[in-house]
Amino acid sequence: MENKNFVDYVKIHCKSGKGGAGSVHFHRDKHTIKGGPDGGDGGRGGHIILRGNAQLWTLLHLKYRKHVMAGNGGIGLGQLRKGADGEDIILEVPLGTVAKDFESDEVEVEIVEDGQEVIWIPGGRGGMGNNHFKTPTRQAPRFAQPGEEAIEAWKILELKVLADVGLVGLPNAGKSTLLSVVSAAKPEIANYPFTTLQPNLGIVSYRDHRSFIMADIPGIIEGASEGKGLGLRFLRHIERNAVLLFMVSCEEKSIADTYKVLLSELKKYNPDLVTKKRILAITKSDLIDDELEAMLKKELPKKVQVVFISAHTGKNITKLKDMLWKAITEA
Repeated sequence: MENKNFVDYVKIHCKSGKGGAGSVHFHRDKHTIKGGPDGGDGGRGGHIILRGNAQLWTLLHLKYRKHVMAGNGGIGLGQLRKGADGEDIILEVPLGTVAKDFESDEVEVEIVEDGQEVIWIPGGRGGMGNNHFKTPTRQAPRFAQPGEEAIEAWKILELKVLADVGLVGLPNAGKSTLLSVVSAAKPEIANYPFTTLQPNLGIVSYRDHRSFIMADIPGIIEGASEGKGLGLRFLRHIERNAVLLFMVSCEEKSIADTYKVLLSELKKYNPDLVTKKRILAITKSDLIDDELEAMLKKELPKKVQVVFISAHTGKNITKLKDMLWKAITEA
C-alpha cells in the first residue's frame, strides 16, 4: 500500500448516548380508577465501544470520521415498561491501539487481542420511573428520575505496532533490507535517509514451522525524542516490541557511539525501553574482512549480544534468527 494509507493517529469527538427519563405514570384500567404508580425506567444511553480486529493494520478508516455519537436511551413507559436502550457504536481498531483523553493525555483503554471489546465511553444510565419512589407514606409519587447525561469529549486513538522484534537504527542502517531478506515483506529500499516512512511488518519463518513478527521502524536520529526527524511519531511503535534489534552499519565512524545515541534516544522517550532485551547487529559486514571485524569487536559494548551480519550475502542471518528466537522466548 502507499504510505498515505498508513494512519497511526486520529483525533475524534465522541459523545455517548443520554439516558432516557423515567416515567411518571399510574395504573389505570376499567376496574381501577386510581391505581398505584407503574412508571417504567428509561433506557440507558448508547456506549461507544472499541473492538480489536486482527485484520486491520491502520486507523485509516477512522481518519475522516471526526464525530462519533451513540444513540440516546428511550423514555420509560407506563405498565412498568422500560425505555429502549440507545444504539451502541462499535469502532473496530487494529491490535496495539491505545485510546487516550485529549485534554489529559491519560491512557484509558488498550486493545491488544483480536475480538477484545471494551466500553470506552459509557452511555448515561436510564432514570428510574415513579414506581421506585413509592413508600407507605407516599403512595402516589408524581416524579421520576431524569436520565443521566451523555459524556462528550475529544479523544485520541494511537496505534503502536505489535511485533516480537523491533528494528532500531539510524536511517540507512539496513533495516528494510534485512526485513526483505528474512520475510516476505517488500519495503521500499533506497540509498537515502528516511526511505522508510511507515512501520513495515514481516513474518519471519523459523525452525520447525515456527515464526515471529519483525517490525521495521523508520530510522531514529539524534534528537528524535524531542521530535527531530520523524521523531515521536514512530518512537511509540517500539514500546510494543518484545525484543529490540539495534542495527548499526560497519561504515559508521564509531559503532559504539552510534549505539549509545540510539539507546539514549530510547531512554529519553521512555526509560522502560532500555529494560527490554536487545541485540546489536553490525550490518553490511560483507564490506569488511575478518581482520577488521576482529578489531571492531574490541570496541563494541560489552553488555549486549553482538552479531556481524550481511543481508546481501546471508552472513550470520541464521545465527541472528537463533539469537532473536531465544530472546523472544525469554522475554
